[in-house]
Amino acid sequence: MPDETLPPNPAAPPAPAAAPSAAPPPARAGRRLRPDLRMLTIGLRRRREPEPAAGAAGFTNPLRSTLEQRSLFGEILDWMLAPLLLLWPVAVTITYLVAQNIANVPFDRYLADSVEILADHVEEFRGEARLMMPLPARQMLRADTTDNLYFMVLGLRGEFVAGDRELPLPDETEVPTPGVVRFREAQVRNADVRIAYTWVQFANRPGSQPALIQVAETLDKRGQLANEIIRGVIVPQFILLPIAVVLVWFGLTRGLAPLNALLRQIRERRPDDVSPIQSPGTPDEVEPLVVAFNELLARLEQNLVTQRRFIADAAHQMKTPLAGLRTQAELAQRETDPQELRRSLRQIAASTERATHLINQLLALARAEHQSADLTAFKAVDLAELAREAVREWVPQAIARGIDLGYDGPDTPVRVIGVATLLRELAGNLIDNALRYSPAQASPAAAVTVRVRSTSEAVYLEVEDIGPGIPERERPLVFDRFYRVLGTNVDGSGLGLAIVREIAEQHDALLRVGSNPRAERPGWPGTLISVELIHTLHSPPTLVLQPD
Repeated sequence: MPDETLPPNPAAPPAPAAAPSAAPPPARAGRRLRPDLRMLTIGLRRRREPEPAAGAAGFTNPLRSTLEQRSLFGEILDWMLAPLLLLWPVAVTITYLVAQNIANVPFDRYLADSVEILADHVEEFRGEARLMMPLPARQMLRADTTDNLYFMVLGLRGEFVAGDRELPLPDETEVPTPGVVRFREAQVRNADVRIAYTWVQFANRPGSQPALIQVAETLDKRGQLANEIIRGVIVPQFILLPIAVVLVWFGLTRGLAPLNALLRQIRERRPDDVSPIQSPGTPDEVEPLVVAFNELLARLEQNLVTQRRFIADAAHQMKTPLAGLRTQAELAQRETDPQELRRSLRQIAASTERATHLINQLLALARAEHQSADLTAFKAVDLAELAREAVREWVPQAIARGIDLGYDGPDTPVRVIGVATLLRELAGNLIDNALRYSPAQASPAAAVTVRVRSTSEAVYLEVEDIGPGIPERERPLVFDRFYRVLGTNVDGSGLGLAIVREIAEQHDALLRVGSNPRAERPGWPGTLISVELIHTLHSPPTLVLQPD
């Protein structure tokens, strides 16, 4: 009789085979892989340090406290207006500097013209420099209703010739360049001035020191022109800035309108409505959020379906045992014969035990269905120690049935990634199933073996018995809820292997069902159920120092 695995999952692609020699022929179909459990296994293998919070290395809003409830509208508005408000003073400063440079150009040209006019009227006479400019012309040079103008002429030996003695001289290290007008900043009578100066070299005295001509002007007109330029730039900005804020506010309101529509759509839904959200006008940036929310609704709907199915199954399965228990109790009340009364009480106790077993199985199935989403429950579990504990727990039941229950596996830790309580439940249900279907009080005694083996790729938990076996046509069905193999006459709830399948799916494990290759009794092929766990945690190598 060939061995089989669970019915294949149409969505799962086939994978290469690899299995131990004692196990049924391998088949990878039927495994529902969980990427989240795989990532958890990789993280435990690498023993990585906890990663920092997502926002620890990101940008934070300096205008808002980290404890303050954040508004998307406020965040966008802050990040748009804050740089604008910070850059506006910088723009004003740059505008002022540019305005000053613009204002200096025409007034510097006027100073340069004045210096050149004075230079044209400086002549050499008997070895001395003289300013040959009439007094009215000199007064015209100083004529200005806003600024004060000063000029100075120094002779060939640096002697004062004409003008204002208060004007400072150029730096002594500066090399005179006749015919070139230069500019510098200085102070005259505690007022800032702009000075234009040049040197005049006389043709009949080529080796002598040139004469110095300087013209200075205060900066009032320049400041007025710069202020007018700034006002011409800043005033429109004062007008445009509030308009820009209003436009930004309006644009954000329009941009967030789809979010508000989505919010209204969610608020108007009925509490029992878990259908996907329709979002035809949702922006591309919000679409992943809607998709994730729809996935959450799908998982919630699946949980609700599971709960309703559990309630329906529990109500259906508990109805018959409770009705029978009530009938037996009523019969016991009418019994007057002590022997018949004790027989009725024994039947009530047996019915109570079966009902208790059924309730425990239903609760175990519900726990297995709802614990898979909690990744924090997945830890490194020593499967060998867990199997030994499960065997010790079931030894009294095996002794009561006259069955030899044993463990075959390594004494060293065999670590897998899983939930210890669920794996213990899985092992317990496999052992319970094997004990129930093995012949009781047989001679020689029937044997049930729990085996743990590991390879470089997976860890195997196997439970074998020498019972009647499972017909090939029924092997895909034995893991369904409340399914019982006909003709076995064994008490049970039909949930044990359904619990095993549910727990195996939560651990990405592969179940194999086949005949026991070590069964020797004719007509009793036995059963071998193998659970392949692929999420393992190999121990780090141990350093052994050899003596010299």
